[in-house]
Amino acid sequence: MNDIISNERTPEELQSLKRLTATVYLCQLLTFMLAGLPLLAGVALNFLKHDAVKGTWLESHFDWQIKTAWVVLAGFAISGLTFTMGIGIFVLLITVVWMIYRITIGWHALIDGNPIKASDNASI
Repeated sequence: MNDIISNERTPEELQSLKRLTATVYLCQLLTFMLAGLPLLAGVALNFLKHDAVKGTWLESHFDWQIKTAWVVLAGFAISGLTFTMGIGIFVLLITVVWMIYRITIGWHALIDGNPIKASDNASI
């Protein structure tokens, strides 16, 4: 018997994982309308299914989405804590613009069937 586990995925499995990745991008986008709850749901999906994408080109998207969620949550928290000082609005605007940038880059790479490039992933 062969006990070696293969990282190969069938085209159907990859398509299903690609749909899941698109769902997380959609959750991140819906964060603007639903007070952040979809962001938490999306990152939970990332953590629950991270093993399923291990070794595929979609792993870079999951890592990208997880990093996006944590930085956005930190940005929202800092914005809330500094809002009364007058700088919270600027922190919030920067966080929102950065999040839109990350969703756009990720979604375009996903649609093209490409992983997130190392140069994109290195930048916060």
